[in-house]
Amino acid sequence: MISITVTALVFGVIFLAELPDKTALAGLVLGTRYRASYVFAGVAAAFLLHVVLAVAAGSALTLLPQQIVHALTGVLFLGGAAVLLMKKDEDEEEIRKPADQSFWKVAGTGFTLILVAEFGDLTQIMTANLAARYDAPISVGLGAVLGLWAVAGLGIVGGKALMRRVPLRLITKIAALLMTGLGVWSLYEAVAG
Repeated sequence: MISITVTALVFGVIFLAELPDKTALAGLVLGTRYRASYVFAGVAAAFLLHVVLAVAAGSALTLLPQQIVHALTGVLFLGGAAVLLMKKDEDEEEIRKPADQSFWKVAGTGFTLILVAEFGDLTQIMTANLAARYDAPISVGLGAVLGLWAVAGLGIVGGKALMRRVPLRLITKIAALLMTGLGVWSLYEAVAG
């Protein structure tokens, strides 16, 4: 049976914890470059998988080697920054064409980025702990998924709105700079332990 109270509590906790996280930035960056529905499909699928793993594993996720997770995240962010910086300047209309944005490519990019970046993340650990505490896996899972999806949706929509007001070239350079910073920070965390 689903507990509305537990679902609402978990939603609020996870939403607030994820809002300032790198995932909102990743969604914003992907949202400026690709079709929003494709990005959301990939990101949502990755979050769903994370929540299922967290609820199933309980607090065991806190035992995963964080250094490996941070190293992979760092490499992915640095690779994403390099792709953004090396991409030829294109007309904004060309970038928005659905033909240049296959569903599987865009959704796969969003899925992979979130899958690696969020593995063992605070919200996944919090979800595992909440699942262990409340012994209501469906309610906890539903609240966590909805909270994560809400943050991802805000980031993606924010990226689309930003693109209407700021030149794409500037957004791309800022996004590459931010992704470089996140990549360096993640690699630092991997090395520092």
